[in-house]
Amino acid sequence: MNRKTIRIIIFLATLSLIGIVTTQIFWVREAYNLQEKQFNERVRMSLNSVTNELLSIHKDEAELFNPVKQVSSNYYVTLINDTVNPYLLENLLKNEFAERNIKIDFEYVIYDCFTDSIVFGNYVSLDNQEQDQLQSKSYNMEWDRDGHYFGVYFPSKQSYIINEMGIWLFSSSIILIIIVFFAYTISVILKQKRLSEIKNDFINNITHEFKTPISTISLSADVLLGDNIVEEPQRLSNYARIIKEENNRLKNQVDKVLQLATLDKDKLKLENEEIDLHELITSSVKSFGLIVRERDGEILCELNANKHNFFGDRIHITNTLHNLIDNAIKYSTKKPKIEVATNYHKGFIEISVKDNGIGVSKEGQKYIFEKFYRAPTDNVHDVKGFGLGLNYVKTIVEAYSGSVKLVSKEGEGSTFVIKLPLQ
Repeated sequence: MNRKTIRIIIFLATLSLIGIVTTQIFWVREAYNLQEKQFNERVRMSLNSVTNELLSIHKDEAELFNPVKQVSSNYYVTLINDTVNPYLLENLLKNEFAERNIKIDFEYVIYDCFTDSIVFGNYVSLDNQEQDQLQSKSYNMEWDRDGHYFGVYFPSKQSYIINEMGIWLFSSSIILIIIVFFAYTISVILKQKRLSEIKNDFINNITHEFKTPISTISLSADVLLGDNIVEEPQRLSNYARIIKEENNRLKNQVDKVLQLATLDKDKLKLENEEIDLHELITSSVKSFGLIVRERDGEILCELNANKHNFFGDRIHITNTLHNLIDNAIKYSTKKPKIEVATNYHKGFIEISVKDNGIGVSKEGQKYIFEKFYRAPTDNVHDVKGFGLGLNYVKTIVEAYSGSVKLVSKEGEGSTFVIKLPLQ
């Protein structure tokens, strides 16, 4: 399946999910509005009944037209003709709400027009901010005539309505689970696609790397099988040397591939000995000096760490440094300028390898330490390797509870920083 097909499938699947989610949001909103409308209607009926009962208790034959007003989403005010006892009002409200299956906490207030005061009930506790809001809304009420009234406030109305929408919450949860699985599936597909591309690149690269020395050895062997080669000892010696060099080259390539088996932290066997990292760095830099000078470059050291003795595996730590310096040289498109520096900070030594190479893109930096990954080199076609070096560096450093990071910008070089604990 090619990249274009995968993109089309992802686009269509995403479009379908967006349609489903949009439809679900619409119907959930409609269901919420319906539930809220039903709740408001039941509250109005309950408050009307309470008003009629109060009139009956006070033997007031007057009729109140539309006594209930909804001041806000969760605050309702009812006009009455006389003052009312708070405990009587509380019992009437509780009975009416229970009869209409309104099982929700509420608070009530009573306004007396003679004293122009508001009395809060004690059914549930309200904080000062909520009480101030209710007082402000109550005093700003506009009635056709002055009078007494009581208000009912539902602090948790919204959560109550949401809890009443059981089937809608369930269906929304199912859709959310589908979206999560969809996102996970897409990420797996993309990851597998990327791994497949990396694997193909690795196979093509290793085939090329093995093909060259094998071809050279084969040609040299054909020459050595010639009838007159014994009579030309110098020529025989040269071809024998070529076979040996190419054989060593082939062996080194095989060894790099076999490193894969040792990169598992659980299987990694590390020897511990005291290592002077400054001495090791100096030695590593010298070993690359000739290569750098052949390209008219330079490699500098700034060893500033005042503590630099580390207990670790000399071979693996040496390989780690060699991989970083080798990468810095390989990915330089001009005269290489490599800077290796050390610093000590709070029990850790930091080793940085800076180059003036092609740099790594932001997208490439996400995968730079993954096995087999090789950063695109644009016009540089002579960069050899299997994409194992930086993964090896990361594995070794983390085996010592250290860390490695990359600071890079395309066209401006890269800096790899290793942080190792000296304890």
